[in-house]
Amino acid sequence: MDKKKVAVPLVCHGHSRPVVDLFYSPVTPDGFFLISASKDSSPMLRNGETGDWIGTFEGHKGAVWSCCLDTNALRAATASADFSTKVWDALTGDELHSFEHKHIVRACAFSEDTHLLLTGGVEKILRIYDMNRPDAPPREVDKSPGSVRTVAWLHSDQTILSSCTDMGGVRLWDVRSGKIVQTLETKSSVTSAEVSQDGRYITTADGSTVKFWDANYYGLVKSYDMPCTVESVSLEPKFGNKFVAGGEDMWVHVFDFHTGNEIACNKGHHGPVHCVRFSPGGESYASGSEDGTIRIWQTGPLTLDDSEALSANGSIDKVKVAADEVSRKIEGFHIADEGKSKAKDEDVEESS
Repeated sequence: MDKKKVAVPLVCHGHSRPVVDLFYSPVTPDGFFLISASKDSSPMLRNGETGDWIGTFEGHKGAVWSCCLDTNALRAATASADFSTKVWDALTGDELHSFEHKHIVRACAFSEDTHLLLTGGVEKILRIYDMNRPDAPPREVDKSPGSVRTVAWLHSDQTILSSCTDMGGVRLWDVRSGKIVQTLETKSSVTSAEVSQDGRYITTADGSTVKFWDANYYGLVKSYDMPCTVESVSLEPKFGNKFVAGGEDMWVHVFDFHTGNEIACNKGHHGPVHCVRFSPGGESYASGSEDGTIRIWQTGPLTLDDSEALSANGSIDKVKVAADEVSRKIEGFHIADEGKSKAKDEDVEESS
């Protein structure tokens, strides 16, 4: 591999324990945002472009395993080892709802239309909460065969996918019937499952393998062996020509989607990488690690092909966001001392 320039990431401090999940909002009129989940029980919201801290959602009493923002980045949801999923106002940081479960909640996801919230965890039950009727009991989808690790929506909220901690495969459920319609077979447990921005691919990580599946016909499109056990993988959203993977070796690897060749290897984390995600415009990607930091890496200068494609698609600067545009989000947020860990109830935790 040719000698590459050393990438210098933006390093985001603030979490006092491992960062286990990251989620980027789509581009909104106020720019785009990054939310992080950590075992320190305090999810954080940041400006997605600069990594600047906006606020901390305070209220969980155990490790937070999963986090997400709705399409407009107006609400956040977090799933925790304290047996609850909480929904927050992303503008003020206020807790809007707390949905109690009977065991650790490992995953949560807002539907594309923002009206529904999907949760799953150690109870082996997928629940769908109606955000318009939050006091109503949730709809319970047919029992999951194992403890739920990941959840996601696809097909304009008609299908949900879920993987398990204790068995291989990704199961796809028809929302209307509540039945499994397809299983994508993998040898190992799927630790990361992402639906591509254009809805074409499902990207999964199981063990040391990354797979790309056709999201409509469910066929396996590509499968690549990784240099180590990989915990998380994300496909570049604009062109789909590269993907990023992170795992046990503490490095953040970038690969060519078409060939599987490694394009770049970013070193900097001091512990295993638990989560990687591309920003909505593909100009950067974030990694979260056992070392408690989030690092935001620039994708690098656009190649000629990329520039031509961009000028054909419209303005390159579409997703640039000025700092003052996020001031509305910052006003009224409960500002907590970033990085100061407060005395909290003992962490309720489960090793992943």
